[in-house]
Amino acid sequence: MSDTEILAVIRDELARLAPEVEFDSLDPALDLREQADLDSMDFLNLVTALHHRLGVDIPDADAAKVATINGAVAYLTGRRGMTPPA
Repeated sequence: MSDTEILAVIRDELARLAPEVEFDSLDPALDLREQADLDSMDFLNLVTALHHRLGVDIPDADAAKVATINGAVAYLTGRRGMTPPA
C-alpha cells in the first residue's frame, strides 16, 4: 500500500470521526489531535480504525508516532505487512 493510499485511509477515518474538520487545511507536521480538536477517546477511535482498516498493530506506546499526519503515514507505511509478535 502506498503513502497516498494510507493518507486516503487516514482522511476517510478522520472524516468519519470528525466530519467538520477540513482535512486539506490541516498541517501534516502538527499534532492532529490539537488541529482537529480530538479528545483522547476520538484519537483512540482513530487509531483503532486505522488498525482495523490497515491491519497494523499500533501499541499504546507508539500512539505519539501517529499523532501527526506525516508521522502516521510514515509509521503505518513502515509497519504494513509486519506480523504481530506471537
